[in-house]
Amino acid sequence: MIETATARSTRAGRSRWVLVAVAVALAAGALLVEPVARRELSGGRSVDLGLLQLRLAYNSGVAFSLGDQLPTWIVLAVTATITLGVGVYAWRTVPASSLVGVVGFSAIFAGAAANVIDRAVDGKVTDYFHTGWWPTFNLADTYLTCGVVLVIASMVWDSIRTPTESAPTARESAA
Repeated sequence: MIETATARSTRAGRSRWVLVAVAVALAAGALLVEPVARRELSGGRSVDLGLLQLRLAYNSGVAFSLGDQLPTWIVLAVTATITLGVGVYAWRTVPASSLVGVVGFSAIFAGAAANVIDRAVDGKVTDYFHTGWWPTFNLADTYLTCGVVLVIASMVWDSIRTPTESAPTARESAA
């Protein structure tokens, strides 16, 4: 089936609208949880939920505290630039993505943006999920991880669903 330019444009607009709406909703959720976590878990207080504990921690670096000795403005500038790049890539890619891929890109962008905004406020990211066997993380980090899983799943699913066109053999090319 051949898709018209109008149909492609409508699909692109719809995909981009979903990208923005989901990203804004997820980022807002993460940013609303952080002050609550800071308030309720301050003073060393923690909440045991079994496999997961709520415990306040701060990360002035990036993933796994890498770069925590760098000046805040450098970490903020680098993470903001990467987040902007992810946003541009997502904006350009989602028209050709499945809904799962669009939601995945939304989650990645939302998680990255929420962490950049949190870092811009006081120079560090607020973390509050603690497992004991993994570094303490936050809701935005969860979005990043789940988003990557969704994008990869979407890519794998699309490659299974869409048969690849094989390159023409030498005999077919000569004909």
